[in-house]
Amino acid sequence: MKRLTTLQIQEKKERGEKIVMLTAYDALSAILAERAGIELLLVGDSLGMVVLGYDSTIPVTIEDIIHHAKPVVNATSKAHIVADMPFGSYQTGWQDAMKNATRLMKLTGATSVKLEGGVRIAETVKKLVDAGIPVMGHVGLTPQSVNSLGGYKVQGKTPRSAVKLIHDAKALEEAGSYAVVLETIPAALSHMITSRLNIPTIGIGAGPYCSGQVQVFHDILGLYDDFSPRHTRKFVDGSSLLSQAIIQYRESVEQESFPSDDESFFMEERNKKLINKMIENETHVIDESYQTVTKTEIN
Repeated sequence: MKRLTTLQIQEKKERGEKIVMLTAYDALSAILAERAGIELLLVGDSLGMVVLGYDSTIPVTIEDIIHHAKPVVNATSKAHIVADMPFGSYQTGWQDAMKNATRLMKLTGATSVKLEGGVRIAETVKKLVDAGIPVMGHVGLTPQSVNSLGGYKVQGKTPRSAVKLIHDAKALEEAGSYAVVLETIPAALSHMITSRLNIPTIGIGAGPYCSGQVQVFHDILGLYDDFSPRHTRKFVDGSSLLSQAIIQYRESVEQESFPSDDESFFMEERNKKLINKMIENETHVIDESYQTVTKTEIN
């Protein structure tokens, strides 16, 4: 079966079907997501925070995205794979963006790329699309610009900033983006943007009125118990479940109840006797060989 295409994504919007996207950073997360029916997988630069241990997405490199996108592509067959363009891979101009996006798709097999920004990157988006590279846009809270935005704050709360975001989203559509992520903006604003665009909008912290939703794999599974964004929902307390399993493993080893006979492998008694005889016969040879080498080295 072929992967979901950008045309099919557009058709889902036109039929009024919700688009569901989830991040994936390795083969296991990709397999679990596709098995659950997720049709869009984002190899996001959020991997910097949930996988690599950074405090932001900014340190993530193009090599990091390539490294994590490869197994996601290899482990799936139907999902549309979106690869994030990390900070510094396109901000320096469309020529650099073209080089990096081309490399990203050639080396990973990703189906499209995602860029953050609106009007200011519209020319870059158009160049990529004209070259045959499908582009997903991203406006609102753009994590790569967190330092200039003053932190992880809701965007578009004032009339002026809201109008700017509407213009940003429209500029991305006109440049050829096949979809736009709306992150951390008021639900009413996401409704305004969605109703003004012909292409799908995919929300994260943007309320229920978008064409679809995207969430971080680790967030919906509750794998981190020290931080939970308001816009997400823990569908399972993964951190507690996994921690308990690891504790049980440690205790089983310490109490010598693991591994059991059922979890071990055995050999015939006659083979054990043969091995013991072979070891006894080889011991003298091994000792002599060792002594010879030792004497040679000393001389």
